[in-house]
Amino acid sequence: MALAASACAHAQNPAPAAPADTSFRDRAPSEEIVYFVLPDRFENGDTSNDLGDFTGGPLDHGFDPTHKGFFHGGDLAGLTQRLDYLEGLGVTAIWFAPIFQNKPVQGPEGNESAGYHGYWVTDFTRPDGHFGSRAEFKAFVDAAHARGMKVYMDIITNHTADVIRYAEGDETGYAYRSKGDFPYSRKGGIDGPAINEGFAGDEDRSEANFARLTDPSYAYTPVVPAAERQVKVPAWLNDPIYYHNRGDTTFTGESSRQGDFVGLDDLFTEHPRVVKGMIDIYAGWIRDTGIDGFRVDTARHVNPEFWQEFVPAMLETAKAAGIPNFHIFGEVYRDDHDNGYIAQYTRRDGFPAVLDFAFQQGIRETVSMGKGTYILNELFDGDVLYEGGEEAALGMPTFLGNHDMGRFTTMLRWDNEDISNDEMLARTKLAHAMLLTLRGSPVIYYGAEQGFVGDGNDQAAREDMFPSRTDSYNDNTLIGTNATTAVSNFDTAHPLYRLIAELSGVRRAHDALSRGRQMVRHYGQEAGIFAASRFDPEDGREYLLVFNTSGETRSANVTLGYDARSFETLTGTCPAAVSAPGSAAFTLPAFGWAVCRVSERAE
Repeated sequence: MALAASACAHAQNPAPAAPADTSFRDRAPSEEIVYFVLPDRFENGDTSNDLGDFTGGPLDHGFDPTHKGFFHGGDLAGLTQRLDYLEGLGVTAIWFAPIFQNKPVQGPEGNESAGYHGYWVTDFTRPDGHFGSRAEFKAFVDAAHARGMKVYMDIITNHTADVIRYAEGDETGYAYRSKGDFPYSRKGGIDGPAINEGFAGDEDRSEANFARLTDPSYAYTPVVPAAERQVKVPAWLNDPIYYHNRGDTTFTGESSRQGDFVGLDDLFTEHPRVVKGMIDIYAGWIRDTGIDGFRVDTARHVNPEFWQEFVPAMLETAKAAGIPNFHIFGEVYRDDHDNGYIAQYTRRDGFPAVLDFAFQQGIRETVSMGKGTYILNELFDGDVLYEGGEEAALGMPTFLGNHDMGRFTTMLRWDNEDISNDEMLARTKLAHAMLLTLRGSPVIYYGAEQGFVGDGNDQAAREDMFPSRTDSYNDNTLIGTNATTAVSNFDTAHPLYRLIAELSGVRRAHDALSRGRQMVRHYGQEAGIFAASRFDPEDGREYLLVFNTSGETRSANVTLGYDARSFETLTGTCPAAVSAPGSAAFTLPAFGWAVCRVSERAE
């Protein structure tokens, strides 16, 4: 891979002045409506950076818009140009996949892919050349802030790009070598010669102890190719001593935190130099750009003690920079609706919030798989497990699908054989109605508002919003329209765009739907009516949310506060009045919903 002569000579346009109105910073995380986007797949605003800082062919620069695993051309300029589109959708915060400089291409011969997604970082201090310059990033942040929209960066501390090789074995993979079989005190295993004399293991995280760790070949012998010995920035990242070097994780046991994530170089996050280095990197981004939050990648693969230092340092840096509600949420993958597992990362590790995988699974099980609505009651009962309890749960980022697990529409096809596009649209609308009114900070995965369907997870769920040249994307007809991804998809008349915009407006207009306490009111053992109340945080007025997860019309008498008398309909169809003090009769069509505000209360 060859660097172009103008490697870092991006156009350094002056960044616009920061907006005078900073009231948007006062919003709590629960008040945000978040849009998650992969910059490479959103809009190509500057074709001159399509090759990044590289020359040669696709295996050198990583650009091939016909290949779903390579760069397609989207960039920061494109994101900035489409802010009006996002503002119209009701978005108040933009979270984008990592924009740091990546290794452009990696992977075994014949199965290479590119770092378009941003998770193969070599330089943590600047944007990838495929996306634009640091000045363009700051211009994007300022433009978003001028609209009152926050910006969340996706960050990585667990690993870097795959640069380190091991003298033992080959590139087909390296089996994980445990601390028991390969202690730090013996080179290459328990029968090897003594090394790292006096090192007391990684449980003693003092600088004095880690000064005795001088030889990284206790398990494997790390080897860095000559051409990549100085490729990582900051420079300290080029030293193998700051990596675990134990081989590939199995995603279980000790290896989950010590092993290489699909071959990526796993940082020695117990090491005090790594802790300080990562704090310095990301504190710099906060101070220099004024961003509003971090989504933290692969959080469960890093030791808790790292987060116990890192998170407070970021919050303190943000506060000093005049950012009072800096949001940090960790990615802790889980595939069930029990939120006890993810909650531990708010208690032990100290994350203010975690991505709500339990919510995603709960909505999938009820809206897509047709299971009983009691599942949602179990989900919300578990909110007490978070540090800060039910109030903290209000700020958990909720979502329906993402770039790793796949789109909600794809799951609908997995879960329902021969499902029609009309039924997919109806279920998708219901899922978004629940996402935007139930507790949590809702996250819209880019393209959901245009009816993107996807063919699977990972690369198959990362279509282009601008006209795509990828055959496996373009052979799908989007729901709610006759369009495909072969054309530009920024249609503000699309039924899902209109619905999300409508629900976003309702949410923003009523604090009960963002900051209000939630109480489950009705659920059952089968698909059908689920209901919850939310309460205005100022005057306590009740809002009743009622959903029908069944494919048939369903009716139910839903309990609510005894002082309620009549309703105002915010969306859907609400009864004019209660049936009796403490009860209201609802009849909802298949996959229907109603959001009702108590408009008259007994004195």
